[in-house]
Amino acid sequence: MMIKLDEAKLAAQQALWVVFSRGKIVVQESSESIPVAYLSDIPFLASYVDEIHQLPPLNETAHRDLPVYVVDLGAEHVDEPGWERVSLRQLLFAEYDIAFSVIGRAWQYIHFLRTHQFCGQCGAKTERVDWEMAMHCHRCQHRSYPRVSPCIIVSIHDNEKILLAKGVRHRESNMYSTLAGFVESGESLEQAVHREVFEEVGVEVKNLRYYSSQPWPFPRSVMIGFAAVADPEVPLQFLDGEIAEAHWFDRAEVRGALELGDWASDSPARLLLPGSISIARGMLEAWAANTG
Repeated sequence: MMIKLDEAKLAAQQALWVVFSRGKIVVQESSESIPVAYLSDIPFLASYVDEIHQLPPLNETAHRDLPVYVVDLGAEHVDEPGWERVSLRQLLFAEYDIAFSVIGRAWQYIHFLRTHQFCGQCGAKTERVDWEMAMHCHRCQHRSYPRVSPCIIVSIHDNEKILLAKGVRHRESNMYSTLAGFVESGESLEQAVHREVFEEVGVEVKNLRYYSSQPWPFPRSVMIGFAAVADPEVPLQFLDGEIAEAHWFDRAEVRGALELGDWASDSPARLLLPGSISIARGMLEAWAANTG
């Protein structure tokens, strides 16, 4: 549900503001955090009052004592002294406690609005539904909801070593991670693990065990994590062309890489791992600590 507000209520409440402009998020200059402010503190929003909606809090949302207001400026450029635009990914890493429950969720909602302005069934103009997160077509009564694409991610190990890979777009780097891929229609999560792993590295896995899940707004996914066992003696085959390299690493190597930092590091080390915000990092830390 998204809550539409009147101007009097907006003006009276201090809130957390998630403002999108040209694909980025507007923050105060030299600040990597979502502004906490009154409407009057953000003068460039004066002409967008009708476009402001409240994002309902999740159960464990940080800042849950403050309302979260979301507004999309579209292609409009913010040319206001004291304000600048930062990337969604940059802000997610800076605002870890509200990265997914507020920022990522707001982005997925805005992306949904932008891509569902017309009915996918009859082509008529759609309207927002105020009492739930949906777009409604009055011509054919079709109602659309935000799409979430499930994606499996799996740490493959033999207890002593773990299999990590780097994609073709990171061919020249030392950035490795666990394997992942989207679930196809009609496929269970477990079937997706077996298929994706075999397609990407030519290995069959067994003893699947659920780890945890994580929303991921690139573009609108939920990552479902598993651990699985495989034989490191089986030759690796990169069958679908998505993987440039994959190797088995022991615990000492993984622990060393975790201490180095993450993909943002400029270290020439053989192995760099994903950042702390990702489920992949948690899976690797669990395995390195011999708890997963």
